[in-house]
Amino acid sequence: MSGSMSSKSTKYTEGSVQALSERIDTSVNAMAGHKHGVSVSQSVHAEMLTVLSFLEDLCGEVEDTIELASTDAHLRMALHLLQGHFEARTVTPTSLIGASGVPYATANRRMKDMMKAGLIDQRPRTKTRKSFSLHPSDKLLSQWVQLSGRVQRIAEGHFGGLGSATNPQDYYFGGSYAAAHSIPPLPIRSEPLRVSGGIRVLVHGDPTFMVMENLKRQFEQSIGTQISQRAFSIDRLRDEALRNADRPTSRYDIIAVDLPWIGEFADRGVLMPLEDAFDVAALDPADFHTAGWKATHWGGRAFAVPAQTTPELLFYRRDLLAAAGLEPPATTDALLQAARTLHQPQRGLYGIGWNAARGTALGHTVLMTMADFGQPILNLPEVAGGFDTDRLADRDYRVTIDTDAGLQAAEFLRELLSYSPPDILSMSWYERVRPYAQGKIAMAYGYTLLAPYFELDETSPAYGQTGYLPHPVGPGATAVAPIGGYALGIPSNLAPERLPAAAEALTLFTSPEAQKLFVQNGSRTNARYSVAADPDVRRASPIFEAVDGMSWRDELQFWPRPPVPEIAGIIQICGEEFHDMLRGIQNPRDALRRAQDRADALITPRPKT
Repeated sequence: MSGSMSSKSTKYTEGSVQALSERIDTSVNAMAGHKHGVSVSQSVHAEMLTVLSFLEDLCGEVEDTIELASTDAHLRMALHLLQGHFEARTVTPTSLIGASGVPYATANRRMKDMMKAGLIDQRPRTKTRKSFSLHPSDKLLSQWVQLSGRVQRIAEGHFGGLGSATNPQDYYFGGSYAAAHSIPPLPIRSEPLRVSGGIRVLVHGDPTFMVMENLKRQFEQSIGTQISQRAFSIDRLRDEALRNADRPTSRYDIIAVDLPWIGEFADRGVLMPLEDAFDVAALDPADFHTAGWKATHWGGRAFAVPAQTTPELLFYRRDLLAAAGLEPPATTDALLQAARTLHQPQRGLYGIGWNAARGTALGHTVLMTMADFGQPILNLPEVAGGFDTDRLADRDYRVTIDTDAGLQAAEFLRELLSYSPPDILSMSWYERVRPYAQGKIAMAYGYTLLAPYFELDETSPAYGQTGYLPHPVGPGATAVAPIGGYALGIPSNLAPERLPAAAEALTLFTSPEAQKLFVQNGSRTNARYSVAADPDVRRASPIFEAVDGMSWRDELQFWPRPPVPEIAGIIQICGEEFHDMLRGIQNPRDALRRAQDRADALITPRPKT
């Protein structure tokens, strides 16, 4: 992937999905540094409700203190509606009338006034349509955005500054939704999705999808139906997706796809083309990071929508490099020098962490390291800014492992081994970043989705001290930040009657509103330019501005792991042969030759015409 876990090297791979979910959720909450067991999600919800509580309390104080002050039923009911929306709590006509603070008949008239004014949306709760839930309309949400901004400005004008822009209260005191170009809350569907058993989603067990699980109630309220989510490690996720494709009817409405699998899943009919499900233009494709959007295509057709665009970067400790008089390493030689200088095992500090576990994990490292030396794993034609992947579906390609660049990559990894932790050959996705967060490693290659391990943990030595770079490159090569992440697609064997609901849910899950909500609840991935430009997202982490800059400089690339049908096998082969090389069982030239021969056998020659 992509910030993934190898099923052979991750301790919770064969355990229950529940244990995996709890492990990740516990980690994210611990990373956040919140005290007294308050989770990231709970903290954000508390922040969201600050201004609502303030206005509600202010109304109460005015009404109780000034004898002739009358209750503003419209305001009280609007506040109740908004609180229900942000807490994912059902609001009924009865509860809304009860919150009004006025007699029943008066409250009923005020509620009808608000409906007539377009401030309240009704959603049927039953098939008979005799019972409704009430929700703030887009109009009311828009008015709330304006009001929250005015509350902030008035409070600051009369009582002085309310703190810096990073104050948590900024979220709800208008800093979130009142700023220019700020992305609004999740919309509420006026009619609930009618789909038997709710929306069923197959995902990867990573922090971003676990955030989505934690926010399930809010998404359920938005679309009006239940959402069930199954999470697997990377290898088991691929196996389950392929098994699902062999079933007469899909068990899932939406499946998460690691970007390198797109070609295989399109070729084998695992996914349906998006254009067969809905109007692709409605997604606003230009808003997605270019490399992430292109990576979801095969043969000129889109098969999935980016849900995470998470490049693998070099995380480095700014304080440690500065103390050693080192510049951030932009080249492989500079990286080796920095790792050598910072490697002090006698003090419990190691130079660098990376994916070196046998199989899938190390295989990804091999492909990306070859890219660092200017060569893709296939003989892709060179174009401005990288290599051309537009014609991969023609199947006119061959593997390029046993090359001069391949030898440089192999020798670089062997030298990197000298400045790595003693257990590096069993380290994979999470194992390389956790010790970095603990201050045991000075630098680490890692996907942005793992940044919460140190960005949200104030006790981490790396907290506030981490810099982000694209991969350091070899002589003559161009800087690349290889993108990973997951896209969401619709199984080709989905029952036709479920397709409209699946398409609408997919659109919501990948929307700017959803992406922003993920970030505010701890995610450090984002697939859209508009979300990266949102002021609250920018404040959440410097990683978004850094990645946005890499995207505009064309450093985000997916050609290091071209999504051809054979890529999973090529990755596995490289991860096995290079692991034997790193263990000293074979030399670099033998590892390259064996990997080349085995990978060549995977490629089916294109039929002659």
